[in-house]
Amino acid sequence: MQFIERFILSYGPAALVLVGVVVLFFIIQLIQYARLATLVGYRNSDRRQGRDSYPSVSVIIPLFNEDYGFVEERLPLFLQQNYKNDKGADVPFEVVVVYVGLSSDFHEDLLRIREHYHHLIISRIHFDPRRPISRKMALNIGIKSAQYECMLFSSTDAIPASDNWLNVVARGFERGNVVLSYCGLEELPGVMNTLMRTGRMMHSAEWLSRAASGKPYRGTLHNFGFTKKLYFHPRVKGFNQLGMNIGEDDLFLERIASRKNTSLVLTPRATIRQKVWGGLSWWISERRYYGSAAPFYPSGVRWRKFWEPTARLIFHLTTLLVILLLPLEFKIGAAALWLLRLGWVLFEVKRIARRLGEKRLLAYYPIYDLFSPYWTFVLWCIMLRKDERVWR
Repeated sequence: MQFIERFILSYGPAALVLVGVVVLFFIIQLIQYARLATLVGYRNSDRRQGRDSYPSVSVIIPLFNEDYGFVEERLPLFLQQNYKNDKGADVPFEVVVVYVGLSSDFHEDLLRIREHYHHLIISRIHFDPRRPISRKMALNIGIKSAQYECMLFSSTDAIPASDNWLNVVARGFERGNVVLSYCGLEELPGVMNTLMRTGRMMHSAEWLSRAASGKPYRGTLHNFGFTKKLYFHPRVKGFNQLGMNIGEDDLFLERIASRKNTSLVLTPRATIRQKVWGGLSWWISERRYYGSAAPFYPSGVRWRKFWEPTARLIFHLTTLLVILLLPLEFKIGAAALWLLRLGWVLFEVKRIARRLGEKRLLAYYPIYDLFSPYWTFVLWCIMLRKDERVWR
């Protein structure tokens, strides 16, 4: 108490409050990043096995007539997956492509490819601009067309990290009826691509860490799965929020996923890469579009999504104020705390990146760490305006 009294007499109560805020948010940041890193220690093998090893799987991908390049470039990567059991025998799987378009577009190409890959199943929906088909509707057709109980879902701009992707992810069904895994962004040259990939990794780490701690609420539409029985359960009856063109990977999964039925497959071999179609404007459009589902998340999730960048911003700003306004000994202390926090953050981020198969991100992570809170608040302001693409 005497130290506090002398401190107030020497520097004033405002300085005491400022120093206290820096120390408090330093501790909060350490706890936040430690929680994110819970996914590093997650082991799906610790869960009780409830299904035979290497179940037969249907991989379902909706294809709309504007998705150029998928048929020739990325579809073969799914068809050529190496799905074998421990004895080296092939395990049956199929790739169900739900084609929404005109016969003059990709349908003939799909039929040609099926001559070489008999496990390619084509479900066709004729395109009618007066009655647009949503991704959920296309997936519903694919689910009904699938012959296997276990179903994985991906997209036309997804790139499997290897030909063992299916072999790794499908085993998540041995211990759960919902399977979640990671999707990063395609690695391209440039600082902007690195920052976008960092943002995707940290955003994914948030919901993956929640799932690892037994509180799943979402997945990624490029790399998730569930069983047909769960989808058609009387209490579920298919996708919800049918008035939205999004939500199958978060609002629907929030309904069906639980601590007991959800498996996480977290290894670089299970990673999917999403093709990058542009720079900052494309990234803003993506975040705004899919972020429109966030207001429907559970209140606790919404609070954490708000609190993390806010706490980071408060720590950076108050540290800067201490360095600018207080005497030398406090400048040194604040700088030491800032560097200590940065070291801790880089340590945890490196562990997360290694678990998810991300590389060459740490060099630019301090830039992301400093400026992403501002970017997040700008994005929230942009999202206040209703995105007409989301609603039917």
